[in-house]
Amino acid sequence: MNEFREESPREACGIIGIFAPREEVARMAFFGLFALQHRGQEAAGMAVSDGTVMRLHKDVGLVSQVFHSRHLADLQGHYAIGHTRYSTTGSSSIRNAQPFMIETIHGPLALAHNGNLVNSAALREELMAAGVGLSSSSDSEVMTMMLARNGGGDWVERLTHAMRRWQGAYSVVLLTRDGVYAARDPWGFRPLSVGLLPSGGYAAASETGALRTLGCRAIREVRPGEIVTLSDKALVVTQALPPAAPLARCVFEMIYFSRPDAVWDGKSVHQVRQNLGRQLARECPTEADLVVPVPDSAIPAAIGYALESGIPYNDGFIKNRYVGRTFIEPTDSLRKRGVALKFNVINENVLNQRVVMIDDSIVRGNTTGPIVRLLYEAGAAEVHVRVTCPPIPHPCFMGVDMGTREELIAHKRTVDEIRQHIGADSLYYLSLDGMRRAVGYTEGYCEACFTGEYPVAVDWASVKTGFERGIR
Repeated sequence: MNEFREESPREACGIIGIFAPREEVARMAFFGLFALQHRGQEAAGMAVSDGTVMRLHKDVGLVSQVFHSRHLADLQGHYAIGHTRYSTTGSSSIRNAQPFMIETIHGPLALAHNGNLVNSAALREELMAAGVGLSSSSDSEVMTMMLARNGGGDWVERLTHAMRRWQGAYSVVLLTRDGVYAARDPWGFRPLSVGLLPSGGYAAASETGALRTLGCRAIREVRPGEIVTLSDKALVVTQALPPAAPLARCVFEMIYFSRPDAVWDGKSVHQVRQNLGRQLARECPTEADLVVPVPDSAIPAAIGYALESGIPYNDGFIKNRYVGRTFIEPTDSLRKRGVALKFNVINENVLNQRVVMIDDSIVRGNTTGPIVRLLYEAGAAEVHVRVTCPPIPHPCFMGVDMGTREELIAHKRTVDEIRQHIGADSLYYLSLDGMRRAVGYTEGYCEACFTGEYPVAVDWASVKTGFERGIR
């Protein structure tokens, strides 16, 4: 449904791993995935082990569409991993849905992955040259097959060996017959946290909000380069690889991806987004009557902008959160409505008002203009667009779908040309230094989409569906 594709970049996925010996682990994983649904709406899956048998269910669609009571009843066990997917490497199809599950000489193995390996093409060619058959176009299957072929006395050794070869972004959860393993790349690109369940088990997830949904306490980040073992023994932490210096946490987790209730790098995401809005107001004071956010991710920033500027905050848009997630194509007449199917303006709030419209980012520039026009059509006197990050002229290779350079509007247009393209009275992006100040860092975050300076070497020939030549 490209007509309803959101302007903001799309994240790879959300993952969860659970050891819960006295609980219905599949139901727990279901509700954990539900709390991670915002990280991917294309496919979902879950693998469960009872210590003897491993079972899997996955399909395309939302978590609530993929799982029903009968599926959860069949997924009996103490150990589970789950995944909700948005495609980055590999297109959206059932063969790319996760977790991947295989039989190995070491026993059954399932893997779910958040991120993107920049050297996956070379690793895939190496596997195929060794006679390994691959059924998908996902780098996550490459990771699974590498683990299956690795030697070592246990899964921690096999995972450590694989991590030495993997380059790029990966937070992963593995399920074996009698354990769950959670690991994070040494750069710390993607988030991953672990917590203690009320029943005495453990859970790991992409965001702290999912862990709190399950009642977890003593929550902490899985540190870069760490492997955490969740089993019937005490929680075991292994520093498999030394952390990179500097680290490269994805700053877009703070700007857009994570739910506002997440805590990452010791920071409240909601508070960081308010800081971004406050910094915008400091950098670009604006004569206006009203501050409105583009819902939902820009709401905290709009609150911060209003608090700092003294301009009243109010709702300008009502968002239909589900229209972009339907598999039903609109009619030709509805297609022409474009973003009007996704947003309705509260006319009375914006009529004759000079509006400051806060958004988290402008990536391709294909929806911001229509949203601005909705405000004018509702009677806004002026529309001033303020963006909580710098322009994005460079693509991401670390698990974020931002498109190619040619698709990025900031790669081919100046700020004033973008303003003309979207039809706003004015346009201002938060400065790079202002973003750093608002998030609260001087180093340790990946800013490659803004600066073009990638923390790891990337293959510019890589594309999202690069593995799919000859696979249909």
